[in-house]
Amino acid sequence: MELTSLLQAIGPAEESARLRAQAKWAAVAKPLGGLGLLETAIEDIAALTGDHQVDLSRRTLLVLCADNGVTAQGVAQAPPSVTALVARNLGAGTASVSRMAACAHCEVVPVDMGMLDFQGAAGVLNRRVGNGTGDISQGPAMSREQALSAIQVGMDLVREQAERGCTLLATGEVGMGNTTTSAAVTCALLGRSPVELTGRGAGLSDEGLLNKQTAIAQALAVNRPDPADPVDVLAKVGGFDLAGLCGVFLGGARYKVPVLLDGIISSAAALCAVRLCQNAGKALLASHLSAEPAGAALLEALGKKPLLTAGLRLGEGTGAVAAIPLLDMALAVYYEAATFADCGLAPYVPQGGT
Repeated sequence: MELTSLLQAIGPAEESARLRAQAKWAAVAKPLGGLGLLETAIEDIAALTGDHQVDLSRRTLLVLCADNGVTAQGVAQAPPSVTALVARNLGAGTASVSRMAACAHCEVVPVDMGMLDFQGAAGVLNRRVGNGTGDISQGPAMSREQALSAIQVGMDLVREQAERGCTLLATGEVGMGNTTTSAAVTCALLGRSPVELTGRGAGLSDEGLLNKQTAIAQALAVNRPDPADPVDVLAKVGGFDLAGLCGVFLGGARYKVPVLLDGIISSAAALCAVRLCQNAGKALLASHLSAEPAGAALLEALGKKPLLTAGLRLGEGTGAVAAIPLLDMALAVYYEAATFADCGLAPYVPQGGT
């Protein structure tokens, strides 16, 4: 099915289910809205799935791995070979996010979207779109056809997970240079400058940051991505991981599986998804506020509020996984806490005001 047809199949949220979830929260013996964004998250999930009986018992982290040609410009401290090293650790269950995911009872699925010269590894899915991308400071990252293919891969990954019974997805990525590509995508979509939105990634020096900003400015000037066409933006200044994640968010909306954003890479991809299909926003949950400068700007553009503000900047999906226990605790209250009826009390009544 062509992308246009797939996007047309994504309908709006089911507000009747949201209202039922709100009523269930209101019956719990606690102040109205007392759990804040945790209550909102459960209501959002109900509206996505159309069922206020929210189930998040089967969860998977999809970690999309790819290499970016822009690393030739010295925008990252580590060489491209580190991408493959981390991917192998993910497959072996020894990466940082693997240990966090074990605590959250979350399966980790690393996916090779196009790591440079990667020969495969145990536990890593092969969904290669290409052998790394082009250097965006010199020309486009990929062809439009490759961008569309990567988006389709992301949607297919969600469909496969939904068919296996997954009820919650988290997103992560690995790829040297992808804070550069994600900043370029964000600048293109928001019309902001690299100086405003580019961060230090994995700890660049002042000189390194300036070099990174220059590479992004050059990429935008050379490629002239069209902000009205998110596929064009992804193809010209994005990466295989970003395009794949865009597809994951579209797939979450299409197959009614809630998806946790991680940091700026997944948030930039999510903005592409929402620009392609506004209804895609119904599947998105913001896990945390990234320490990178583009983090707040992206969440504002998406209209999402983060569950966590912990200065995270590790990647791999660590922020997304860190939010899962909060959702578990929210559901424990939602289903198991005493109600006003249990206590023989009249429920709170909204008083109005702001």
